[in-house]
Amino acid sequence: MSYIFEVLPALLRGAVTTLQLFGIVIVLSIPFGILLAFLKQVPFKPLQWLITLYIWVMRGTPLLLQLIFIYYVLPSVGINFDRMPAAVVAFTLNYAAYYAEIFRGGIDAIPQGQYEAAQMLKLTPVQTVRYIILPQVVKIVLPSVFNEIINLVKDSSLLYVLGIGDIILESRVAANRDASLAPMFVAGALYLIMIGVLTYISKRVEKHYNYYK
Repeated sequence: MSYIFEVLPALLRGAVTTLQLFGIVIVLSIPFGILLAFLKQVPFKPLQWLITLYIWVMRGTPLLLQLIFIYYVLPSVGINFDRMPAAVVAFTLNYAAYYAEIFRGGIDAIPQGQYEAAQMLKLTPVQTVRYIILPQVVKIVLPSVFNEIINLVKDSSLLYVLGIGDIILESRVAANRDASLAPMFVAGALYLIMIGVLTYISKRVEKHYNYYK
């Protein structure tokens, strides 16, 4: 037990790094995904094709490959990122593609009559989205959005590929140094705690939005 308390501070520092990435990516990727979902509704074929291609590439290639490409390959063409910004860019672009598809599905689930009613009320497109479409879409997509949020916590373990001191890297350093598997179990416990908190929050938020039923 004393050994666990000895390695815990380093793993907690790694957890802070993980949470920093998590917070930044959530703030950037969800709005970007929503924007892409609504832009895909614009009846302009080249724009739709471009967004579809972006989503296909981001969802069709591993996040690990995207991290390696942004940090190790782009510098060869003069585009350089530090470790954490490279991770933020890769995670944001990847998760925005997933959120775009989630919100697109929610938008497509809105009955056409809702749009016609908005026109009858002489609402502007922005007002229609804000007051009629988006509240209903949020209710529809909440479970899927929170599933991706939980996946983001687990995917953050890929940070070690860039040499960033997240939970996984700190636990591996301690495990290799001390020839012990205990740091890996502590790392697993930290992930379980974070995912448990997010699961609890997701249930509370979904319950709050039940008033739309």
